[in-house]
Amino acid sequence: MAHDEVLFEFHRIGQSVKVSAVHVATNTEVSIVGAANAGEYALKSAVLRKLEYVMAKNDAAKRRP
Repeated sequence: MAHDEVLFEFHRIGQSVKVSAVHVATNTEVSIVGAANAGEYALKSAVLRKLEYVMAKNDAAKRRP
């Protein structure tokens, strides 16, 4: 997934931020909620890890008989 296109959206809600990530090729979307002061890099890293996890889980489910 290193060269795949991923779109990020940040939506601040008080002291929290909802971060969404969409993998463009598969249209897989995940979201997390983090502290607003956590920093963009930390929030992007966290949501990207979740996206990778969900995509791997979906891929494994497709390969099951």
